[in-house]
Amino acid sequence: MGLYATAMETMEAYTGLSPAAFFTIAAVMVVVYKIVCSMFVDPEEFDKKPINASGSVATNQPPPPQPPTIQEPVQLGDVTEEELRAYDGSDPNKPLLMAIKGKIYDVSRSRMFYGPGGPYALFAGREASRALALMSFDPRDLNGNLEGLSEPELEVLQDWEYKFMEKYVKVGQLVGTDQAVNGGEVQESEKHD
Repeated sequence: MGLYATAMETMEAYTGLSPAAFFTIAAVMVVVYKIVCSMFVDPEEFDKKPINASGSVATNQPPPPQPPTIQEPVQLGDVTEEELRAYDGSDPNKPLLMAIKGKIYDVSRSRMFYGPGGPYALFAGREASRALALMSFDPRDLNGNLEGLSEPELEVLQDWEYKFMEKYVKVGQLVGTDQAVNGGEVQESEKHD
């Protein structure tokens, strides 16, 4: 009994707490430690998947959807504006295309920007030269008409074209429109039937 009494007196002398207060605080600290530790998962345990009775990995959730695979760009050649609209991202099996100055680029690799719900989805499947030059999201500007654009606006368009030439593959050109863009100048083109 002398050892117990000595331990209690020493505890009170060093901590300034009664034995009951000391053990209460110690118990609360252990409980808090266990709660905090349960909030975090050991990285090794996180990667382990539970095994069910049949020996396969048990899961309560279906596998996450796989992003559409990006296919190699397909050369389309000559395409009308109406045909281009089919490549607006509404069909995940088709490439995502847009045109600048009559040149069609495959922008499928940037589906998060040009695909449905993306910030530039409006441009997909369209000739977007005027809208890009004006930095406009107005659907009325989604065309290749460069008439009336100022020199700075044409420079903005040229910058966009350079970016597209560097980043995306050219897969075709627009034909059969009343006005086709050629080298930054608007020229009348023949209608192809």
